[in-house]
Amino acid sequence: MTRTFTATLALVFLAALIGFDLVTSELNPYQAPAAFALGSGSAASGGFCGALPN
Repeated sequence: MTRTFTATLALVFLAALIGFDLVTSELNPYQAPAAFALGSGSAASGGFCGALPN
């Protein structure tokens, strides 16, 4: 195998993975959580591995 074949195979796999994700996911940007909520007062939800216990 050559580098060109391996790189092409990797790019095809990546494109297929992104395509599969876009086809199977329900994208609704109006219901998505804010990526950055600096100063908005809304608290983050969900888990974070590095968070200290209460």
